Amino acid sequence: MDYEYYLEKFRKSADQIDKKMLRKKHLEINIGVTLNSVVLKLYKTEWTNDKTDPINAKTRIFFAIWVNDETIKRNKVFYNIHALKLRELNGYSITSRAFANSFREDFMKFERNWKNVSVEFGPLTLMEGWEHFKNENLENSILKLADNFLSIEYLIDKTLKKFEITKSS
Repeated sequence: MDYEYYLEKFRKSADQIDKKMLRKKHLEINIGVTLNSVVLKLYKTEWTNDKTDPINAKTRIFFAIWVNDETIKRNKVFYNIHALKLRELNGYSITSRAFANSFREDFMKFERNWKNVSVEFGPLTLMEGWEHFKNENLENSILKLADNFLSIEYLIDKTLKKFEITKSS
């Protein structure tokens, strides 16, 4: 796989994401190589305990879009939302299964906006799907998926709120 070629495509897509909207929603972008895949991740630092390294934190939530040798052969770009080790997320009392079920219940109202999506995973993968792409429109596919996530990212905050530990006065 030509990592530099696909990293450049992902960077060009990221450059087109509405920066004002990202700031308003407190979302960050990371583009890199993970598990032999070129990936774009969208996340909030509030969705992790490790504010200094939220990309590699043990406890974290993020949206990812990726390609690798196998997906490229099949002309597919994959996406998902991961929620890792949420039991340990500071300020919350979460069981992964309860969090996943609650998120998925709200997400189902938006399912029609996501191609080939499924929520039939364990609690660490809240949803996952893929879209076909042709090499000349990969950047547009990535941008569309990122914009789609921007329209539902609040569901993660809404779900987290249900598990927030309230401080007694």
